[in-house]
Amino acid sequence: MHELSEEAIYTLKFINQTQRSLFLTGKAGTGKTTLLREIIRSTHKNTVVVAPTGIAALNAGGVTIHSMFQLPFAGFIPEYNKAPHFSDTVKFETKDTLRRHFRMAGPKKSVIVNMELLIIDEVSMLRADLLDAIDFTMRSIRRKDFPFGGVQVLFIGDLLQLPPVIRNEEWETLRNYYRGKFFFHSHVMQQYPPLYIELSKIFRQTDDKFISILSNLRNNQIDSKDIKNLNQYVKPDFDLKENKGYITLTTHNAKADAMNIQSLADLQGKEMTYLPEIVGDFPEKIFPVEEKLNLKIGAQIMFVKNDLSLEKNYFNGKMGIIKSLSEQEILVHFPDENKTIEVERYEWKNIRYLVNPDTKEIDEEILGTFTHYPIKLAWAITVHKSQGLTFDKAALDVSQVFLPGQAYVALSRLRSLEGLILLSPLQMNGISNDQDVVQYSMNKASEDFLQTSLQKETTSFVHNYLKNSFDWKELAQEWRNHQYSYNEDAEKSEKSKHMQWAKRQAETIGSIVEPAAKFMRQLDKLFYGEAFDIQFVLERINAAHDYFMKPMDALEYEILWKLEEVKRVKKAKAFFQELYALEELQTKAILRLMKAKLLIEIVASELEICKENLDSTEIRSYKSKKLESIKEEFKKTHATLVEEDYEVERYAPKKKAQKEPKKSTVEETYELWLQKNSLAEIAGIRKLTQQTVSNHFAKLIQSGMVSISDILPEDKIRELAKAFDGYDEESLNELKEKYGNKFTWDELKLFKASL
Repeated sequence: MHELSEEAIYTLKFINQTQRSLFLTGKAGTGKTTLLREIIRSTHKNTVVVAPTGIAALNAGGVTIHSMFQLPFAGFIPEYNKAPHFSDTVKFETKDTLRRHFRMAGPKKSVIVNMELLIIDEVSMLRADLLDAIDFTMRSIRRKDFPFGGVQVLFIGDLLQLPPVIRNEEWETLRNYYRGKFFFHSHVMQQYPPLYIELSKIFRQTDDKFISILSNLRNNQIDSKDIKNLNQYVKPDFDLKENKGYITLTTHNAKADAMNIQSLADLQGKEMTYLPEIVGDFPEKIFPVEEKLNLKIGAQIMFVKNDLSLEKNYFNGKMGIIKSLSEQEILVHFPDENKTIEVERYEWKNIRYLVNPDTKEIDEEILGTFTHYPIKLAWAITVHKSQGLTFDKAALDVSQVFLPGQAYVALSRLRSLEGLILLSPLQMNGISNDQDVVQYSMNKASEDFLQTSLQKETTSFVHNYLKNSFDWKELAQEWRNHQYSYNEDAEKSEKSKHMQWAKRQAETIGSIVEPAAKFMRQLDKLFYGEAFDIQFVLERINAAHDYFMKPMDALEYEILWKLEEVKRVKKAKAFFQELYALEELQTKAILRLMKAKLLIEIVASELEICKENLDSTEIRSYKSKKLESIKEEFKKTHATLVEEDYEVERYAPKKKAQKEPKKSTVEETYELWLQKNSLAEIAGIRKLTQQTVSNHFAKLIQSGMVSISDILPEDKIRELAKAFDGYDEESLNELKEKYGNKFTWDELKLFKASL
């Protein structure tokens, strides 16, 4: 990973130490994607990542905005009691009609309620009305009238790249409510602007002259000198067939597709077709690459992902030439390095978010995987699809006039001017950027402002976090609501038998609300008093934690016990679900109290506020340990029940396996192997094909973590050793042809890895 720049470090601190929403931007090649990964890895907050399109969401490792918030594909009018004009082609939702979509399933609602950080990637494509719809949805579901229901939001993107799409007929209506179409034109952003942080260190280009031209182009300050400099690279007769390794950037899909199809047809030799391996649920509309990959030896390709292995053989946009093809093996040659590698399939995951019932953390559940070669034909590509890619050599076909921003996107893909070819002169017209965007970019925060703001916001974050950890008014109200709900039930119902129990619990929580409120007022004085003493705050929090933990812990015990009891009773599903919803809130409040104690210890010790430091075994295992002891106790006190009855999970939701910290895909396979799972079992658990899992084992064998004798029988290993004796070709194709079905591709690859 690049060393983090000053702005990147500030971004991480604002995410982990404050509640402030941020807009993170930066020129092409400044490492926005790298920073996004670091934020997800290191934040202690319950995080959800969304993006406007399926492909963008997949690349960011998240889900689409529409699926997360269950929003319809329609424009949004940010008002009540409006009946806008509808036509066959244009639909609008209002605040009244959007409410219909809030009747979402419990798990999705739970994710929104437990969310602490929302990351919206590729925000340049996010429409103003869609952002207001997200804001309205989150306020309504979280029942908190703050921006986004009190959730911190990180917007990431370059506004000088892809703009939002609003059709003219939609804009006819929306223009009455919005000054412009970008996310910052939304009502919520106009009222509560995010802190604007721009990454300025460019990792892609190092040539000052080129960086200056790109900067001027980006800021609408390009002059005749810049145009003259660029037009030195005009070569209308440049022969792309003779000069290998150049990719043509054009403005139209049809043109790029035609060039790739024709160039492939011009090559001699057999054409091979490769298809993806799809396991589980992975809809066609979010396929990250073309389903059919057609290749021939000699084809010019590029990689569409970064190499995740330690070798780092390729990056997103790196070009190569196909050297060898067979049914299960693709070799790519990099002429400039005189190096050949085997391309391995890449796994894309379709996920959904769920709340872990024990830790109340937001986990990812894999719905399906799409495994395919991360390459595509690369004689040509559209400017639109080149976003995020880096090229060493590119020919720009700018015969059609660029849209605003397209000239910048196209040129900024290149590492240097040395790799640039212009197939026609660049015109001054049509390359200016959106004036609103240029004006908005003036809001960038200075370093002085970031420094003072961070200090102030961190104090405010710690104060509010601690204070809110003792705010149990809503929780007490939910317990009271539960107590009052018994009066409505028929006397002989199952629920009515537990009326006295509910009354006692409501009294317990009721008895601590006022002392807790008193302590919250004390915290206000400590934080805003003249002589702020962190050690004294630490003492007070520890004392308050010990005092309140007793009754809170007793409530947790009571409700978990009651759930254990009720889940064995027939015809009590509604009652069980009421108790389960209450238990969610009770557990969340206790874990928050425990986390508050840990947070003040970290701050007092001057440690960094991050995931690593705000995690403890005690917090993580609090509920599971309590459940374990309750189950044991329950067995002893209800020994007369039939033994099998103890395992009844009549109404309880299925528990998800606890999420471990993110590991590489090979490490995840290795962990399952250590747990004595077979290759077939691992494939089933991970929703991958056996062939993909076998590729993981080839890497594990190569690194010495697994022995080939653990995978293959001794007689097979002896036969493979004979076959490989004296064989020194790069490709396994000839061996496979020679031995046919005697060895599978997987066996050949596994043995080769052991050499």
